[in-house]
Amino acid sequence: MKFKKYLVYCFFLFTISLVAQSNSRYNGEKTNKIKVLNFGTFHMGLTPDENTTKFNEKDKKNIKEVHAIAKKLSEFKPTVIIVETIPEKTINVQNKYKAYKQNPQLKFEKPGEIELLAFELGRLSGTERIYGIDHRMNYNYRIAREIENEIDSTTVTEYYKNPFKEVDSYDTNDESIPLLTKLLKINNDKYLDFLITINADILTHAGTDGNFEGADEAAKYYQRNLRMYSNINRLDLEPDDRVFILMGASHTAFFRDFISRSPKYIMVDTFKYLE
Repeated sequence: MKFKKYLVYCFFLFTISLVAQSNSRYNGEKTNKIKVLNFGTFHMGLTPDENTTKFNEKDKKNIKEVHAIAKKLSEFKPTVIIVETIPEKTINVQNKYKAYKQNPQLKFEKPGEIELLAFELGRLSGTERIYGIDHRMNYNYRIAREIENEIDSTTVTEYYKNPFKEVDSYDTNDESIPLLTKLLKINNDKYLDFLITINADILTHAGTDGNFEGADEAAKYYQRNLRMYSNINRLDLEPDDRVFILMGASHTAFFRDFISRSPKYIMVDTFKYLE
């Protein structure tokens, strides 16, 4: 009987530990670290990415949906907005943002998520600072399908047959799915894990005899994201800043992991602002 009670006690402690681990990643409102809302999206304008989501960035209905989401996210009240553009173009982004704040009816020739979502969110929340932190690097995400794989071709082949098998995905070409529904799916932890796997980790199963072609390409994607994260650390941020990060969701996935271990930053729960 005592042993059974001991097992129940251990299980209780284990459950409490799991809940604590789950919450610790997103308890940003309870610490003195810099609060971060780490938000992932698909690219709403032109993109060189292999996989795209069908989206008419100039359609009035779509713009209205984006702005409704921006209004929800603006409740975070960020003091700083960070977007996926290279630092060298930050001044250009800042100038466009300033013009948009002065005239919200301003039309951009090629709007994307920065102009549609970040600018509107910033305008609504009165954010003054916006920065680009992207770092471009070439990497071959097709490498596993271009070489004679002598590491683990079975795993790679089966994975690519249906990479979405274990994740709640959405039809990227179905324009009838509400934008909020798509973004809720994208920002789910399991989907973010999937984005790391398909963009990088699956490549570790590919390589020729004695070589590491897949792992080396995966390392380039990790390196790109680490350099992007390093660019954030170059910014002059204070403990009372509240930082909104808007990027393609694969970068959001990596940043989620980096920030979860950070001595400086901590994430708030994205879904709290999408209710």
